[in-house]
Amino acid sequence: MQTKLSHVVSIQTGLFAKTMVEGDIVYLQSKHFDENGLLKAALKPDLKADSVTEKHLLKAGDVLFSSKGSKNFAAVYQSKNVPAVASTSFFVIRMQDKFKNEILPEYLGWAINHPTSQRILKGNAIGTSMVSISKAVLGDLEIFIPGIERQKAILKISELYKKEKKIRQQIDSLRELQIQHQIINSIK
Repeated sequence: MQTKLSHVVSIQTGLFAKTMVEGDIVYLQSKHFDENGLLKAALKPDLKADSVTEKHLLKAGDVLFSSKGSKNFAAVYQSKNVPAVASTSFFVIRMQDKFKNEILPEYLGWAINHPTSQRILKGNAIGTSMVSISKAVLGDLEIFIPGIERQKAILKISELYKKEKKIRQQIDSLRELQIQHQIINSIK
């Protein structure tokens, strides 16, 4: 099935809030993620619960899309028993109920992060110094949604490719060290 993202999900903006040293809820910001949408460090609650409405609390399977700046990525929110909300740097993409059994959140994140999707999104970004991708542009993104089993296969292949890429980088680093070591030893 080929469809616009807005036909299968709801998209809402994150919450604007002021953080504090200690709180009850985690306030997710772009700085917490690397360029691939992976969390960089453990998170600590930095918002008070009374400053957050129920509709802004993230649910497991919500997809966060970083819409501002040069680092645009989708990341699937995984609940770690600490409630969290997304900052205004993110759009929160939540599957419509009738599609929850047809689309895996991880597949949706993969589809948004796919280079073709990223080119389309970045090509429609607005602004000069701080570019941003609008909710309308994100909602108009066309995505292909295969059956669940094919989604799982795509995700597995993608995971294996990432592992292969990491191993290749490790091999390259070790090879570099080996060559440098040989050069130093030949000088002595």
